Amino acid sequence: MSQPKNTTTQATALTNHDRKPIHIPGSIQPHGVLLALSTQLEILQVSNNTQAYLGKEPKDLLGKPLSYLLEAQQVEAVKQCLVKKIGSPIVFKVSINTSREKRDFDAIAHRTEEAVILELEPTDSKSEVSFLGFHALAGEAIAKMQTTSNLIEFLHLVAEEVQKIIGFDRVMVYQFDESEAGSVVAEVKREDLSPYLGLHYPATDIPAQARELYTRCFLRFLPDLTAEPVQLIPTQNPTTHQHLDLSYSVLRSFDWCCAEYHQNMGVKALLVISLIQEQKLWGLISCHHQTTKHISYEVRKMCEFLGQIVSSELAHKISSSEWDYKVKLKSLQSEFLESISQADNFIDALIKPEIRLLDFVSASGAAVCLDNEINLVGTTPNIDQVQALIEWADTQVSDNLFSTDSLPKIYPEALIFKDTASGLLLLRISKVRRYYILWFRPEVIQTVNWAGNPQESIKAEGDGSYTLSPRKSFEQWQETVRLTSLPWKGCELESAIALSNAIVGIVLSKADELAKINLELERSNQELASFAYAASHDLKEPLRGIYNFSTVLLEDYAQVLDDDGIECLQTVVSLSVRMETLINALLRLSQLGQAHLREQATDLNELLNQVINVFHASRQGSGLVDIRIPRPLPTIQCDRVLVNEVFSNLLSNAFKYNDKAEQWVEIGYLDEGLGTRDWGQGEYPIPNSQFPIPNSQCPIFYIRDNGIGIPQHHLETIFRLFKRLHSQEKYGGGAGAGLAIVKKIVELHNGQIWVESTVGVGSIFYFTLE
Repeated sequence: MSQPKNTTTQATALTNHDRKPIHIPGSIQPHGVLLALSTQLEILQVSNNTQAYLGKEPKDLLGKPLSYLLEAQQVEAVKQCLVKKIGSPIVFKVSINTSREKRDFDAIAHRTEEAVILELEPTDSKSEVSFLGFHALAGEAIAKMQTTSNLIEFLHLVAEEVQKIIGFDRVMVYQFDESEAGSVVAEVKREDLSPYLGLHYPATDIPAQARELYTRCFLRFLPDLTAEPVQLIPTQNPTTHQHLDLSYSVLRSFDWCCAEYHQNMGVKALLVISLIQEQKLWGLISCHHQTTKHISYEVRKMCEFLGQIVSSELAHKISSSEWDYKVKLKSLQSEFLESISQADNFIDALIKPEIRLLDFVSASGAAVCLDNEINLVGTTPNIDQVQALIEWADTQVSDNLFSTDSLPKIYPEALIFKDTASGLLLLRISKVRRYYILWFRPEVIQTVNWAGNPQESIKAEGDGSYTLSPRKSFEQWQETVRLTSLPWKGCELESAIALSNAIVGIVLSKADELAKINLELERSNQELASFAYAASHDLKEPLRGIYNFSTVLLEDYAQVLDDDGIECLQTVVSLSVRMETLINALLRLSQLGQAHLREQATDLNELLNQVINVFHASRQGSGLVDIRIPRPLPTIQCDRVLVNEVFSNLLSNAFKYNDKAEQWVEIGYLDEGLGTRDWGQGEYPIPNSQFPIPNSQCPIFYIRDNGIGIPQHHLETIFRLFKRLHSQEKYGGGAGAGLAIVKKIVELHNGQIWVESTVGVGSIFYFTLE
């Protein structure tokens, strides 16, 4: 249930109150005596009422062994605490001679981290309630509670049976919700009292410290809320110099706020029984009495036992409709997940038929986001709104599963689409990729009946701070709650988690299948490379014979042949040369496919000087060439021989495909990304290519020219083997394998290569070497 308005103020006050150490009050209630003992059972602290109950002043007991007060058999019973876990009580009867009479007590002993605590409550009974007597009192109540499977009926019977046992004016069953607020779900009361059934209470009524103690201690008894507390002497444990931890004490005194709160309700005596479900505080059986009322320890233990029975039965008393709903979700999960696992198209499996994805968590709409692709199902915000919501979730939501029934309160932009998405259930499938599934629920306007105005609990102090102050009125107070949807149930969250786990499992399964395919493909590629190498190598011998015999015919038998015959033989020679060029390219690629990199630290300036020298030597008689290097290149780890081939091929192509009168090539690198390019001399516009910019810390090398350029639609195809954009007669011919070889070498270095170009202006080839 949503909290009332002004939750920030309330949360501040609650936080301040939660800082109060209520488990170390330094005092007890006055209906008994407390002694704090050392592990040697020496009396270290006593409550300041020992004279009234034991006939001995505190100073007469401090420093004495426990045997000074109890008989040897009783001292041995207390010693058993030392071997039991913290908080586990040992209970027995004791009779103590005072100066005036012999008095009977219920003795309750337990240990803490630093001491053994012995509490003595006066009793009229000299013997413990027998098992048969206890069974007679509790057996009938348990039998009645087991007659119904309906949760609300069960809780009403619980309240009735507890009231019969203790005779209090009002017994309520109080249930907590996800926000720690609560409501009265069952009630049995005196006829003249105002009903609290159905009323809601804010989380501030039972602060976190109190809830934590209720989780550890299953029963709390305050017989007189007007009684003055009795201080401990000394106030601190003389051994630890700390306040005594009274978390498990049955006599621990109560906080003034608790007392005033219940007195404002007309309550003088209080008994609270914890209801624990799955190791969490599910609720409380809260018992109120209009006058002071004492209950014997035996009866209280029976009530605690009943509380444990109720706690164990809660899981089995889920209402039939909720159980049916869980069964429905489980069935849908099974069917849905099976269809996803067998589907070829993951998106289609999720959203077609679309109703299944919505029914999975009872949502009215959903969005499936895989990176930048968003598919909407049912009633949802529009694409732009969903995109903005996902961007918000990227930075604000750290959990893989997130849910809220009041999205506009934490994401104000959702006010625009509150009618479709006041409730959000978000499932993050991957932390690496932006993979989300979002479910939506519309706004549902609700009327909440509170037990008094919760804002009356907030008191403004003079310094501007806020504290909790018990409310004066508990009359029904209505609040209209807006900007909320129906809350997401636990079983729906479990359903979403099941979907996430299934998707991860399916992805892993698909990845395993893909790994097997890749292994097979790798083996096939190796075989193909071996075949290509062997075949091309073996083809060269007969091809060389064709070339040689054709040459002999042209040289020795030309006079026998006519012009057509000579032309045919010249064509055979030309084609054999062309064929050998193609075979050599194929051999080079197959060698690269089986190559192992021999990486070493390589000064690219030395390497580039070698490339340029060889290039100049091959162009003797062709005039000077303008090769620009704006700044020295770095030293990197690479295969020196292969990188030499990369620069040689790209430099050769840059001048080969250039028809300008003044040709130039620039070789350099970028170390701050492509967005900061300043080309300086010879600058010209180059459109951004469609190739991705590598997300790498390595430099991006480039070779820029003022050549003929490459049409945009050929930017990807030029790296294919034997792909030429021009006829053999133009630009010096060639096999069309140079760029394919360059790409293979770059990829062997885990790098990328791409090009930007404008026809008639020039080209820039970029590459990285990881």
